[in-house]
Amino acid sequence: MPPQKKRLITAEDLYAFELLSNVRISPDGAHVIYTVQRVNRKSEKRFTNLWVVPTAGGEARQFTHGDHSDGAPCWSPDGSQIAFLSNRADKEKPPQVYLIPFHGGEARQLTSLDGEIGELKWSPDGKRLLTTVRKFDPEVLERQNNEQKKKLGVVARHYQRAFYKLDGYGYLPKERAHLWLIDVRSGKGRQLTDHAVYDEGQPAWSPDGKWIAFISNRSQDPDFYPDRDDLYVMPASGGEMRKIDTPVGGKGLPAFSPDGKWIAYLGVEGEGEWYKNLSLWQVPADGTAAPRNLTAAYDVNLGSGVINDVGSPEMMPPTWSRDGKRLFFPVTLHGSSVLMSVASDGSDLQTVIGEHGVVGAFTFDKEHARMAYFYGKMDDPAQIYVREMGKGSTRCLTRHNRALLEKIDLGQVEEVWFKGRDGNDLQGWILKPPDFDPSKKYPSIMEIHGGPITQYGWYFMHEFYYLASKGFVVYFSNPRGGRGYGEAHAKAIWGGWGDADYADLMTWADYMEAQPYIDPARMGVTGGSYGGYMTVWIIGHTQRFKAAAPQRCVSNFVSMWGSSDMNWSFQQVLNDKPPFEDLQKYWDHSPIKYIGNARTPTLVLHNEGDLRCPIEQGEQVFVALKSLGVDTEMVRFPDEFHGLSRTGRTDRRIARLNHLVRWFEKYLKE
Repeated sequence: MPPQKKRLITAEDLYAFELLSNVRISPDGAHVIYTVQRVNRKSEKRFTNLWVVPTAGGEARQFTHGDHSDGAPCWSPDGSQIAFLSNRADKEKPPQVYLIPFHGGEARQLTSLDGEIGELKWSPDGKRLLTTVRKFDPEVLERQNNEQKKKLGVVARHYQRAFYKLDGYGYLPKERAHLWLIDVRSGKGRQLTDHAVYDEGQPAWSPDGKWIAFISNRSQDPDFYPDRDDLYVMPASGGEMRKIDTPVGGKGLPAFSPDGKWIAYLGVEGEGEWYKNLSLWQVPADGTAAPRNLTAAYDVNLGSGVINDVGSPEMMPPTWSRDGKRLFFPVTLHGSSVLMSVASDGSDLQTVIGEHGVVGAFTFDKEHARMAYFYGKMDDPAQIYVREMGKGSTRCLTRHNRALLEKIDLGQVEEVWFKGRDGNDLQGWILKPPDFDPSKKYPSIMEIHGGPITQYGWYFMHEFYYLASKGFVVYFSNPRGGRGYGEAHAKAIWGGWGDADYADLMTWADYMEAQPYIDPARMGVTGGSYGGYMTVWIIGHTQRFKAAAPQRCVSNFVSMWGSSDMNWSFQQVLNDKPPFEDLQKYWDHSPIKYIGNARTPTLVLHNEGDLRCPIEQGEQVFVALKSLGVDTEMVRFPDEFHGLSRTGRTDRRIARLNHLVRWFEKYLKE
C-alpha cells in the first residue's frame, strides 16, 4: 500500500499539544520528573500533572493525576520523595506545597499558607524546604472569609508605589515576597525576612546548608531604580543579612560552588541599558574580592529565550561541575539556545549541546554522570533528552506530541544568511507551504518578532505552520535590535526604534521579493508587540505590502509612557527622559506620527487586558486608519493579557489565527 498522505496542521491542533516543563533528574540519575500541561477543550481550562521517565529507556508515565495544576517538582536529596506545588485542594487559591513518595504512596499536603509560594529548594540534609512567600493582603483575606464581600468583589485599589500592575498577573498586592523555611516533617513555616518595600527572591543553599544566598533590591525606591539588585548572604537559621559588593546592575540566579567558597550569578553591569549582554559572574562567598565577569571576553548573552507559541524554555541558574572547575549555562546564539560551559577562571568557553535547537531546563545527577535536559526544535516543541557526560552521548527519552506531528505535513524550512543595509550579517528562515511548487508564484507573509531584545529561531511556531498550510510563504528573521548576534547587534536600535531595524526588514523583504516563487504584488506583514510597532511603522513608511496585521502594538510612545505595566521605564529605549522633557523624541519614534501616509489595508488585533501595551495603542491605529478611509478592522480579545498568542485561552488563540488567515486571504489571494 502507498504511504498515507499527511494532513495539514489546523488551528484546532492547539488543543492537542502537550507542553513540557520543569525537567529534573533524580539524584541517582535513574529517573526524570517533569510536568505536562494539557487543555480541556470543553472547559477551556489548563491542567498540569507530573510525569516520570526512566533514563535507561522505557515509556514515560503519568505520575500524578487529576484536573488541577501540579508544578515545580524537586527531588529530595536522597531521591525518596518529591516536593511540588499543587492547587488540588482548592483550585480558586494559589498552590500549596505537597510531598509524594517516589516509590509509592499518596501525596500529602505539607503547607496551608495564606500566600503565593515560589520555587522550592531542598536543604542539603533534606529536612527543610527553602522558598519565597508573598502573603495575601489583609483585605484579600477578609474577602475570602466573607461570602458577601467575596460576591461584591474589590471596592477600590489604593497604591503608593509606581509599579502597581504586571502583565500576566494583574494588579500587584501590597505585600512583598520574602524568604521562608518549611519544616518537611511538620509543614510548619518560618519567615526569615520581612520588609514593607523590599522583596527577596531567587534563594540558593550553600552546600553545607548553613547559608542562603539571595537577590534583593534595597535601594531607596526600587521602582525608580529597578536595576539596583544586590547579592546577599544570610545564615540559614535566620539573622543578619550581609551584602556582597557587586557592580550596579540587574542580577539573579545565584549558585554556590561545591566547596561553598564562591557564588556564581547572572548579571548585567549598568542601569537602563537593556541591550547589554547578560553575563556570568563569580564572586567569593565571603565578599573578600571583587566579582569577575567570566564571559565578558566572548560577547555572548546568557539566556534560553527563542520566541515560540508552545511553551517557554525555563531559565536555569548557572550550574557548577562537581569539582568546581567549570560552570554550565545557556546562551542565545543564532536562533538557538545552546548549553555552554566555561572554566571557573573564565577560559575555555565550549558549546556542550543545542545547535539548531533550544535547550531549556537542564539538571545533573549527584555524581554528574548524567544530565537531563529540555530540548525543542523547529519541528518538535520539546522532548526530554539525557546525556552521558563521560561518553558525550545523548538519547531522547520521550515522544510527546510525536503521534500528532507524524501525521502532519509542516512544509519545508530553509535557513538563509544575507547582508543588511550597512553590510551587517543577518539570519532568516523561509517556511514554504506543504506541496510547494517552485514554478508557481506564492503570496507571502513577513513575521516580525516582539521584544525587540529576543530572537526568532530554531523552535516550533504553530502560527507559522498554520499560515503556511493556507498556501502562504512565511518568512522571519532577526533584524538588529535583537539577541543572538552580539551586543552591538542588540544596541543598534537603542534610542532609535524604526531606523536600523526598519532598514534590515526592508532588505529582508527585498531578498524575498527577488525569489522566483514570490509574487511581489501579494506580500503581507504582521507582528506582535514590538513586531506590532514595526508593522505600524512599515505601513506609515511604505506601501509595498498589500495587507498588514499589527498585533498588541506600540503606536504612540507619548501616551504609553506611564500607562504600561513597565511604567516610566519605557523611556530607557529612547533617551531616558520623560516625554515632558523631550516630547519631540517620543513623537519622532511613534508610528502614529506617520499614519497619515498609510494606505495598506490593516487588521488591528489587540487584547483588552493587555497591561504591557495598553489597548489604546491599537485603538489609535484603528481610528486613524478609519478616518483616513483605509480599509481596516479591529479584533479585540476580552480578558486577555499581552501574551494571548502564547498563553491565552485556546478558543481565543484559534479565533486570532483565523482572523489573520481571513484578512490575508482577502487581500493576498482574492
